[in-house]
Amino acid sequence: MAKPKTTDDAELIKEWPLSTAATLGSSVRAKGILLEIRARLPLAVRKSLEIEAGALTLAMAETAKSAFRAASSVVSNALEDIESLPVIPREIQDILTISITERHRWLSDGRLPSAGTRTVKLRGRAKKITFHVFDPRVVEDILDRDLVTVWREEDAEARAEKRRRAALKAKLTRSLKTKAKTPSKPDVDADDASGSKPLGWEEFSRDGLLR
Repeated sequence: MAKPKTTDDAELIKEWPLSTAATLGSSVRAKGILLEIRARLPLAVRKSLEIEAGALTLAMAETAKSAFRAASSVVSNALEDIESLPVIPREIQDILTISITERHRWLSDGRLPSAGTRTVKLRGRAKKITFHVFDPRVVEDILDRDLVTVWREEDAEARAEKRRRAALKAKLTRSLKTKAKTPSKPDVDADDASGSKPLGWEEFSRDGLLR
């Protein structure tokens, strides 16, 4: 089949603007939507669909009217519920501007709720991978309420408390080691400690009984 036409030389063109509710303000999310819809198209026409200036653009030659109509229908149908398309890891990291470590930590402790898992096989890899996906409306709520800032402050406080406890524990350990190394004083005879002689000593000495 001939190479798909670009928008410069194509005669059949159709555009579908992507709403902010769909992209959540993320170019990574917009690219993810493109890839999701491309996957629903026949392999031969997938590259005819591109994203330009926040809109999906389908461009094909005049001679491909039938294929163009079919592809247009697929794209239109896919976009009907595109706002509910689950958010994948790389998208949520871009939308919320968070790191992989933060995503894993907040997912693990429940602050970032999972909407389930998705299993895919990446091109060039033998094994499939499974990852968590997220509800776009939940992600939007986190973004609107600036919960990432709140969570980072909570994490900072938790780290500070952990350091404080660690320092206190280390101080206690050092104190116990120092106490264990300090030699104890030998037991002293009560008579020697008082510096006095046994009762009757003078009498024994006077009577010569100790000679």
